Amino acid sequence: MEIVPMLPEHAPEVLAIYQAGVDGGNATFETAVPAWERFSAGKLPEHRFVARDAERVLGWAALSPTSERPVYAGVAEVSIYIDPAAQGRGAGRALLGALIDSSERGGLWTLTAGIFPENAASVRLHESAGFRFVGVRERLGRHDFGGRSVWRDVALYERRSPSIGGPPTPDG
Repeated sequence: MEIVPMLPEHAPEVLAIYQAGVDGGNATFETAVPAWERFSAGKLPEHRFVARDAERVLGWAALSPTSERPVYAGVAEVSIYIDPAAQGRGAGRALLGALIDSSERGGLWTLTAGIFPENAASVRLHESAGFRFVGVRERLGRHDFGGRSVWRDVALYERRSPSIGGPPTPDG
């Protein structure tokens, strides 16, 4: 497996993996995958990667800006999706590691992740990479999935860079 920058030629596989996350019901509030142009426009160009084996894309990860306000210039939100057939093979850990490395080289001091609490694999992955649980935003959004609409909680996680001069965590 190799981690490489996400390029437009990866679009069909990246969007198919995103669709699998949508279809699974525990990865996003989205109900449809956007066109590549819209998808790509929402991601920071220097902070997006794919995990590939010799034949295909196994997963992708990218950072999105938290806000356009200058005070949040060092904060980005993590998105990470793994092909269901490739889960449990280390692609998520490798992709999240690549994001952390690129974020620190790029001067970002905080990475955030909003995770449905039911997505235990994502929670474990983020915690293993040094993200700490911040809290739960209860009934944050209405999720239309499987022919019904339900309110969903979102657990908030963050990772403060130990090497970038951002603020310390509240407990240290």
